[in-house]
Amino acid sequence: MNRGRRRSSVIAVLPMYLFTLAFVLGPLIYMLFLSFESRSGQWGVTADFTLRNYTRIAEPLFMKTFWNSTKLALISTVFVLLIGYPFGYFMARLSKKWRSVCMLLLIIPFWTSALMRLYGWIIFFRANGVLDTLLMKIGLIDRPLKLLYSYPSVVVGMVYVLLPFMIYSVYASAEKLDWRLVEAARDLGASRFGAFRTVSLPLTAPGIFSGVILTFVPSMGLYFLADILGGNKTILVGNLIYEQLMKIHDWPFAAAISVVLLLLTSIFLFAYRRITKSDLEGLV
Repeated sequence: MNRGRRRSSVIAVLPMYLFTLAFVLGPLIYMLFLSFESRSGQWGVTADFTLRNYTRIAEPLFMKTFWNSTKLALISTVFVLLIGYPFGYFMARLSKKWRSVCMLLLIIPFWTSALMRLYGWIIFFRANGVLDTLLMKIGLIDRPLKLLYSYPSVVVGMVYVLLPFMIYSVYASAEKLDWRLVEAARDLGASRFGAFRTVSLPLTAPGIFSGVILTFVPSMGLYFLADILGGNKTILVGNLIYEQLMKIHDWPFAAAISVVLLLLTSIFLFAYRRITKSDLEGLV
């Protein structure tokens, strides 16, 4: 009987393992091997083992691209955290009806193509657009601003696209928070900020960390956003990979960049797991 159940369990999970091997692990292994090969001709690749693809990443031009991507990701993550944490925290304190309304309003934009939503920001930021018209009518400016195809417009686009991930992560943690602990801290003489700092903030820290990961990691490779709102003036690691694949056709070098980006992502995920594990052990 136990052997039959075990066989049924293996058969049930076998398709998932086969899918993972074929479409997740397989491409990753191929990308790793490709990163050590050499480019040959316009589209060709030779199986000559080389580390040149990785040493090229250390060149100033490519290191600058990695630094620009990291800096943009950090700036975007900070703004997303400053906006998303209060939103998710206070959304968890709303009544069930208004929580459903807020969640619906956050989900609705996902029903529209991301490209269409970003083109809406072009209309908003362009010269003599919505923002310029509003500011000139108020009297704050007397000539159109040049915000489109600039670094601030890319940051705004990043924050707009990634903000829901932070809000939902914080909301998931704040919803599980036992608010009686906050009330107990207030009864013991803690101020509102003191109760938040000593009770609410530590207990919602896992949501902050998961939101940071969900924000920081994707922002390293959102090349289409930098193209649309940055006008090719802001080059990210994703833009670099796309250029090597589709324009220069240097697949081994693109694979090496992807491996390095994957390693950086893995480091952030490992740090997230360590931090959240230590926080949970501290609470216990």
